[in-house]
Amino acid sequence: MSTAPSWEVIVDGIDFGEGPRWHDGRLWFSDFFQHTISSVGDDRIRRVELEYDGQPSGLGWLPDGRLLFVSMLDQRVMRVESDGTVVEHADLDGIADGPCNDMVVGSYGNAYVGNFGFDMFGGAEFATATLAVVWADGAVTAASDADNLAFPNGSVITDDESTLIVGETFGAQFTAFSITHDRRLAGRRVWAEVPGMAPDGCTIDEQGAIWFSDAAGKQVVRVKEGGEITDRLPTPDNTYACMLGGHDGRTLFVLTCEDSRPDVAAGAATGVLLATEVAIPRGPNSRP
Repeated sequence: MSTAPSWEVIVDGIDFGEGPRWHDGRLWFSDFFQHTISSVGDDRIRRVELEYDGQPSGLGWLPDGRLLFVSMLDQRVMRVESDGTVVEHADLDGIADGPCNDMVVGSYGNAYVGNFGFDMFGGAEFATATLAVVWADGAVTAASDADNLAFPNGSVITDDESTLIVGETFGAQFTAFSITHDRRLAGRRVWAEVPGMAPDGCTIDEQGAIWFSDAAGKQVVRVKEGGEITDRLPTPDNTYACMLGGHDGRTLFVLTCEDSRPDVAAGAATGVLLATEVAIPRGPNSRP
């Protein structure tokens, strides 16, 4: 189960990489403290797609191809227009009680956005969080069945878009919701418990299993519904997000960093984007 993978360094010099997504043949990711969204292709050259005067996090795309990204500290989802202009897509103030973090976007432009629930780096006491649902037109509502989540973080939508699965970093579990015909959430249930681990960014494969970065364990882990762990791959540093991609969907990209604390990570450039090959590819309609 535990193996020592051959990690290839794709990009280094990252402060804190987050929100990796495979899109149009490239791996995209945010860098919190360099205030950028970048992509990398087969040439292994980092291309800065956007510089942003804020802290970008989760990424996704509307059906017409416009980029959405989470602006963490001011609790907004931003949209990049076709001419490159950055505008507000959705305001999550009133739902988010802490910095906003990961986001997954469905094929209809419906986005599900998590938040810390409290000011973790400001020393506030732990509090649970509620997911925000953002429609393609920017309308926002609190997900009625998705409250009291213990730091909702990495999220995936199943290939048939029937289910949203959210990692609860401080709850050591993945929680699933049925996506209704109007793209709301219902039928909350525990998808898998992962005791002793802190699930962070994640990605789903064609068999419906989830690879996730264990923020507490310097490893990426593959878990099936019900909690069976099939694979553990140790990472050379702390890992906070991962994504399946590549030309055949079998490349597992992993973002690592020395530390997640802003006073340690900002400006340190200890972050690295790594890659290795795995047996089961991403699904043809994986989001992400």
